[in-house]
Amino acid sequence: MSGMIPMEVNINIHGFDKPKLIEWRHGLDFTQKLVLSSIFACLIGLAAQIRFYIPWSPVPITGQTFAVLLGAVVLGKNWGGLSTSIYVGLGAAGVPWFTGWTGGMGTMTGATGGYLLGFVAASFFIGYMTDNHSRSKNFSQMLSLMSVATFVVIYGFGLAHLYLWSHFVVGSTLSMWGLLMMGAVPFLLGDVLKVFASAAVANRIGS
Repeated sequence: MSGMIPMEVNINIHGFDKPKLIEWRHGLDFTQKLVLSSIFACLIGLAAQIRFYIPWSPVPITGQTFAVLLGAVVLGKNWGGLSTSIYVGLGAAGVPWFTGWTGGMGTMTGATGGYLLGFVAASFFIGYMTDNHSRSKNFSQMLSLMSVATFVVIYGFGLAHLYLWSHFVVGSTLSMWGLLMMGAVPFLLGDVLKVFASAAVANRIGS
């Protein structure tokens, strides 16, 4: 309309901040953090049911690694580790949310027990790094961090336990190549994809 002063509206859709869940969780109280940790424990349990078995290994391919890595970033050094500890502890106590809807100490002392302990250690490691080193929140640093957590921490615990299980329970001493073929090589491609996916999501919600 003539005679009216035009009003300029400038909306820059690129100016909106990305969701920063890593910062958001610092405002939660104890109860909220405990509930969130329990939710992520349940998510790990659900991811454990995404499983594929290979003929020559007692260790299945599962979706747990993705849930563990992402939960550690979202929850941080203490609550991320607690979330995975809840999953492993209650599972060892009998809650049937390990792979195949199983539970109990039989799983912890079985072939996959070391990987479960590795999940806990990896969660504390990732949570500590993301809480105390801001650079770890960019994609390249997050990718490196999650690679170490997966291929050094989780695989380290898993392979060490698998070797002892094979030696003392099965009565078979594995060679290094045999151990890697049973507990590492079949899972490398899937874990690389899970590391990339979790690093991308973590970068999106935290940087």
